[in-house]
Amino acid sequence: MSKPFYNLDNFEAQTSVGCLLRRLTNLMVPRAEARFADEHFTFSHWVALLCLRDGLATTCADISRHMNYDSGATTRMVDQLEARGLVSRNRSQTDRRVVHLTLTPEGREVTKAMATPTIAFWNEMLGDFSHDEAAQLVGLLTRLLQRLEKTPVEPAQEAAE
Repeated sequence: MSKPFYNLDNFEAQTSVGCLLRRLTNLMVPRAEARFADEHFTFSHWVALLCLRDGLATTCADISRHMNYDSGATTRMVDQLEARGLVSRNRSQTDRRVVHLTLTPEGREVTKAMATPTIAFWNEMLGDFSHDEAAQLVGLLTRLLQRLEKTPVEPAQEAAE
């Protein structure tokens, strides 16, 4: 980008990418969770299973980072998934401190079945978008995500006195 997009004159909450993404998340999560209200699993359970299915995570720590969850809460969630026979834990052969997680065959079936309400939700939300617009949105969000993942978290600069 040759010229900065934002400046002090045009930076408003209604058009701030950060504010828009936060608002979208705040609106999306309760609606997605509601789709799982009658299920024996929560939306968070499904996201954890999806992380394992799609290779985004192989350990509790990976799931914790991906979902921005406390490590203790993630461990309890994985305990629940393991107790239901959906996930198995396997200690690493090269580093005994590491415990890898894998979906069981039943976990794969449940993950697939639980995808239906989420797919329906997103298809409904994207109903006013053309297929090309939806693909462009996914592409742009993916690009922004990749940029953010490469950007280190830095402490705020103190204001000049």
